[in-house]
Amino acid sequence: MVAQPSRSIARGLLAGLAAGVAGTIAMTFAERMFPPRSDEDEEQPTELLAEKVAGHELSPETRELAAEGIEWGLGLAAGAAYGILAEFYPAATSKEGASFGIALEALTQEKALPALGLLRPKEDQSIRERASEMTAFVVFGIAAETVRGFVRRRLE
Repeated sequence: MVAQPSRSIARGLLAGLAAGVAGTIAMTFAERMFPPRSDEDEEQPTELLAEKVAGHELSPETRELAAEGIEWGLGLAAGAAYGILAEFYPAATSKEGASFGIALEALTQEKALPALGLLRPKEDQSIRERASEMTAFVVFGIAAETVRGFVRRRLE
């Protein structure tokens, strides 16, 4: 019988932060291979969010840098939350993290971003766009779980 690791918010947070870094890197590569937007001229949700936060139009360089910062911040926050959640609700790690990626996609791409006016509703997107987004988030979840589990076992 394998001993269950002790639950720890701090260890879960550290493992989750590492998971967020890995997930964000993996998702970036997935989006480069299978871009979520078919129209290159279409504004990216994180670029729109950067301008909303700033309260004014940003230069292209600043806009791109701010959007990347938002992507990394959200990836780290999602990973940290996932790491803590996994400590107390291990079922959150099901399907090697793919379930987490799907849940994160639903929360962000289907609810939060359309509600903020930063992304077209799903029914207005092509099947290719939807498949690309889902693929990128599943890749995020699997990479995050792989790293979270590895780091968490090392912290015991």
